[in-house]
Amino acid sequence: MAKSYVKFEVSKEVSDKALEAVRLARQSGSVRKGINEVTKSIERGLSSLVVIAVDVEPEEVVMHIPQLCEQKKVNYVYVPTKLDLGKALGMNVPCSSVAIEKQGEAQSTIIDIISRTTGKSAAPAGAAPAAESKPKAKAPREQKAKPAQADAK
Repeated sequence: MAKSYVKFEVSKEVSDKALEAVRLARQSGSVRKGINEVTKSIERGLSSLVVIAVDVEPEEVVMHIPQLCEQKKVNYVYVPTKLDLGKALGMNVPCSSVAIEKQGEAQSTIIDIISRTTGKSAAPAGAAPAAESKPKAKAPREQKAKPAQADAK
């Protein structure tokens, strides 16, 4: 009895770009691998992109990650196999999920992935709107006089 893993569309272009982003981030940035590390990275707000393998069995192992990503507003994508994800990390063993924390040279690839999956153009991380980047003028501080302490004796 063959089980159909793909309950949703896994785009070949997006999954290839996601694997390339993992390769680049591993070389020049920072990644976390495995369900527990990815979950902690998302909860702490450190992840910029999460990559999840579709063929993880049992499915319940990774079922919480998309919900957590949506809650924390972290983008996530799927790749067809955990073996491919492990190879992208430079490992000879399968890997179920990866969180890219520091993008490194993968920044442009991640921006492309986000724009393809969400349909919105993504601004580079750390780019602030021009109106918010100006420092606000501070009002001069008023010096308050200390109240005189009365002796109880």
